[in-house]
Amino acid sequence: MKYIVCFLMIILTLYSCNNNADKNGHSDSSHAVESSLTYTCPMHPEVISDKPGKCPKCGMELEQKAHTHEAEIMELNALIKPTNEFVISDIPTITMQSERKDITVQALGNIAYDTRQTGNISARISGRIEKLYVRYKFQKITKGQKVMDIYSPELMEAQENLLFLLKNDAMNSMMINAAKQKLLLLGMSESQLRSIIQKGKPDFWVSVYSNYAGHIHEAGTAGSMGAVTSLSNSMEGISETSSELTLKEGMYVQKGQTIFNVFNPGKSWVLLNIFSEDVPLVKTGQTVNIVPEVAPEKKFTGTIGFIEPFFREGSKTLSVRIYFDNSRMQLPIGSQVKSEIETDGISGNWIPKEAVISLGLTKVVFKKVDGGFFVNKIETGNETDRYIEVLQGLLPTDAIARNAQYLMDSESFVRTKNN
Repeated sequence: MKYIVCFLMIILTLYSCNNNADKNGHSDSSHAVESSLTYTCPMHPEVISDKPGKCPKCGMELEQKAHTHEAEIMELNALIKPTNEFVISDIPTITMQSERKDITVQALGNIAYDTRQTGNISARISGRIEKLYVRYKFQKITKGQKVMDIYSPELMEAQENLLFLLKNDAMNSMMINAAKQKLLLLGMSESQLRSIIQKGKPDFWVSVYSNYAGHIHEAGTAGSMGAVTSLSNSMEGISETSSELTLKEGMYVQKGQTIFNVFNPGKSWVLLNIFSEDVPLVKTGQTVNIVPEVAPEKKFTGTIGFIEPFFREGSKTLSVRIYFDNSRMQLPIGSQVKSEIETDGISGNWIPKEAVISLGLTKVVFKKVDGGFFVNKIETGNETDRYIEVLQGLLPTDAIARNAQYLMDSESFVRTKNN
């Protein structure tokens, strides 16, 4: 009996140990399964947690994901890449599109006088200004209007020679005609010539008339001795108000000197400023839609008549001219305009603007690779409202992020291999 009791106690002890071993083994297995389960965000795969919850970046519920040993190694390799070169994401991708795009160049400018229509009023004789009929700058004059009277000793001598021939050698037609022609060349009109022949007395001055219609611009400034010493036909120095002329009665002018310039506001051009990146797109003959800022309702269409072959000093733009008739619209000279130039279509490889990030002089895109996006430098060309032309840096089969800005936050810094 004693042996039977001992045998039963040994059996019970062994059974209890087996049960404990089974329980402990089951618990370890469950713990191993649980430890192999992780939770990640569908929008941000880099967010990984060992328990359920919400994504700290977007607030979405974390999804359960079972990881194999190989998957863990692959994700680890991706995550240890530099964050300023590689981005883990599953956003939509696009490829370059080879097609022809219509490009409209926008430019600002102003209305200016057409200098091809500029007229010059010059003194044909040296002498003193006896009477000045133009009183202030930018005064409007008409063709044939008297501008001034000039007294000239040379003119007096030529008149006296003619009158002497008529009185003492009336049959010498050759000399008489030569004397008349000289007076005409000195600026005397046909009516004045007939008048002195009828009177038999010389006039003390000759009148200067304008052969042009427009606005008077002073071409010279008075020197200290009262002579017109500096003449220029430029439009620089236009004053804000119509002040009086520096040229006064009693001053002397010299033969051949330009006294006034006459600009016709009815014959004008639009001077547009074209930025350097748009210069290759602009050609003569292209249609331009122009909207004057002072009178938007007077918008009109013109064509490019001339492209200046140089950049003006201190300017980063090239100027183009659009000739137009301003006699009907009467737009103020110097007023600003906005314009759109309809250029010829351009064939190339294009991607949306939102796919490109500008880093100053460098442009980059996010190129699709296994596990995410890699920063890729590109060279760009022409631009439209929505697209950018790619010159170098991408192949037609390369997939890039449609929205590159989405992959960057305000504190990101993108670095390329060459930058």
